[in-house]
Amino acid sequence: MKQIPRHQQIIELVKKQGYVSTEELVERFNVSPQTIRRDLNDLADENKIRRYHGGATVPLSSENTSYTTRKSQNYHEKDHIAEALARHIPDGATLFIDIGTTPEAVARELGKNHKQLRVVTNNLNVASILLDSPEVKVILAGGEVRDKDGGIVGEATLDFIKQFRLDFGILGISGIDFDGSLLDFDYHEVRVKQAIIENSRSVFLAVDSSKFGRNAMVKLGNISQIHTLFTDKKPPKEILHILDSNQIPVEIARES
Repeated sequence: MKQIPRHQQIIELVKKQGYVSTEELVERFNVSPQTIRRDLNDLADENKIRRYHGGATVPLSSENTSYTTRKSQNYHEKDHIAEALARHIPDGATLFIDIGTTPEAVARELGKNHKQLRVVTNNLNVASILLDSPEVKVILAGGEVRDKDGGIVGEATLDFIKQFRLDFGILGISGIDFDGSLLDFDYHEVRVKQAIIENSRSVFLAVDSSKFGRNAMVKLGNISQIHTLFTDKKPPKEILHILDSNQIPVEIARES
């Protein structure tokens, strides 16, 4: 979806008021009801707002969108992010690859031409993606497998991850609040992500721009803990200020 200034204003209004009616938005922006309904549908599809009784409210922070939906959203942007990130991974590196559709895109890219990689992952999809890559050795974490997305979580997973100290940690995240908070939906998954951060020499966060300002209920940490951010658009000024203050590079992926 092409982002337009009105969309961000709608998001900010919903966050400020908690609920805003279609009629109020029509009057505020001087556009047709059909235009506003289309705006709200687009924003709801990206989980930026939630449609509710003739208007919009804040998105639920306890529910993520389905894996199938997330996999199809911003597909090309994730591929471009993956290409940009993969250029920073040298042959012979060791790395964690996290749960999420963007880390899966990174795995696809790494499996093409990289050599002598060692990958530790708690993502069945990543293991499957790299299965036919002879130059990539995969170590799969044990634990409880989530049938909704192939993620592996739990105490056994956490203990497994803590055994390693690797060159790179490739993380995805469900949302980044404007104060820099890294947010996700599953407490058990967040604990594994924290362990990846603690046991990686460099942490690369790979997110498409729809995650900026997105809500989720569990706080993982702060964006100041990462080493490089890979995304497809310039972050909002609040997040960019945190990155600049901590001298954290931002790489904006461009279509090649």
